[in-house]
Order: sequence, then C-alpha cells, then structure tokens
Amino acid sequence: MPNELTALFAKDTPPWKVLDDLKRFIRKYIQPNLPDSIEPGIPLTEPMVLLPGGWMSDGFETVCSDETKGKMQVWIEGEPVPDATLLCAGVVFTDYRVQFGKGILVEPGAMIKGPTIILDRAQIRQAAYIREDCIVGPKAVVGHATELKHSIFLEDAKAGHFAYVGDSILGNNVNLGAGTKLANLKFAPGSVKITGADNKQIDTGRRKMGAILGDNVQTGCNSVTNPGVFLGKNSVVAPNSTVKPGYYPARTIIR
Repeated sequence: MPNELTALFAKDTPPWKVLDDLKRFIRKYIQPNLPDSIEPGIPLTEPMVLLPGGWMSDGFETVCSDETKGKMQVWIEGEPVPDATLLCAGVVFTDYRVQFGKGILVEPGAMIKGPTIILDRAQIRQAAYIREDCIVGPKAVVGHATELKHSIFLEDAKAGHFAYVGDSILGNNVNLGAGTKLANLKFAPGSVKITGADNKQIDTGRRKMGAILGDNVQTGCNSVTNPGVFLGKNSVVAPNSTVKPGYYPARTIIR
C-alpha cells in the first residue's frame, strides 16, 4: 500500500485532486481483513488480536505497565509481540470494509466506518471517530475524541486530542495541538476558492475542502483553519489562532 499511496500524489497534481480521487483509490486498493465474528454496530465484547496467521480472541494478554512505559502491548507466553494489532473491547465497526496493518492499537470506544485503511503501527485512541474514505498512515495517531472524515494522515501525522479533520491531508510528522479544527465547509454557497502564490484565485471545484498541511507543520491548541488552507512545510500556527484561506509558503508562522 505505501507505494500505491505515493502514486496517489502524482507530480504536478493539485493537492485537492488527491481528495477528489480518494474515494475511488480506497475502493480499488483496500483489502478488508476484519474477522467474520464482528457484528456491525455492536461494540466488541472482548479484545481481539491480528497476527500473520489470522485473528485470535484468546491465548494472549494485554500488558500496560512500567515495563511497557505505559503503552498497551500484546504479549504471548510472557513475551511482547510488536507486530500484533490489538482491537480492545468496546471498539465499534459499522461494516467490514476496514483494512488493518501490523502493530496497530485501537482503544476502547473508538468507532470506525469503512471503507478505511489503517497502516502499520498507527494508533486509534479512545473515543476516536473515523468516518468513511480515510487513510491513516504508518505510525499516525487519531487521538481521543478526534473525528476524521474523508482525509489522509501520512506517516507520523498526529491529531492527539479533540481535533476535527475533514476533507484534509496531513503531511509526514504533522502535529495538531489539542482542539485544532480543520474546517471544511464555508458558510457561503459555492466551491472553495483560494489565493495562490501568484495572488491569482484558484477554484478547487470542491464544496468541501479542509486543509492541506505540508510535512512537519505544527498547530497550537484550539487553533482553527478555514476551508481552503494550504500550509507549506515546517510552518507553525500559534495557539488560539484562526488561519484564513490561501497558500502559505514553507516556514510560515501564523499568530
């Protein structure tokens, strides 16, 4: 999947075109691997673990202690199993169209709608809500009470607490401060338009368009981006700031 994901970002393709193609892309490449015992809409009554040999509901223990540095891990016969994907009791799926990679943790209370692809070592934390047509990249974090809709998290992208991410793309190593909202629907009718680097207005053709955040972008707590924000790499948004629509070059600081 990572190679195919790279192909989604074709050279010279406007980033909002990636969102235009996301639904088709996921349906083409997804390989759902939820166990048959899952009942859509019903919380899991016991934890389940995915190993290379398939799913198991017993024969393992979940460990969270000083020894694991406070992280929940799967152990079998007294040894940690880093590649095991753990679904905790209380997780809810609406259908079977979900693909899991290796070493993923899905905490109690998370709700996941398919089709969704979750790649290796990602974390889906307690009370997270993932709506359909999402890709959660390797080592990415969808945090507590965070909602994700029709969006992409690339490697190590994190929205750890109380975030909303709609129709957006988070680049590698992006970090959203607690309460960050990437708004995707403007009040006025019509499609989202932005002002490009040459000061010319560009029509994305999208009624819903959140934010495109380049690699290593950081946002402070309770910041908000308006529909149609494009932040270049290594940019910073200060806490409690509101970002106007438009293109911002690399290393921009917004206060």
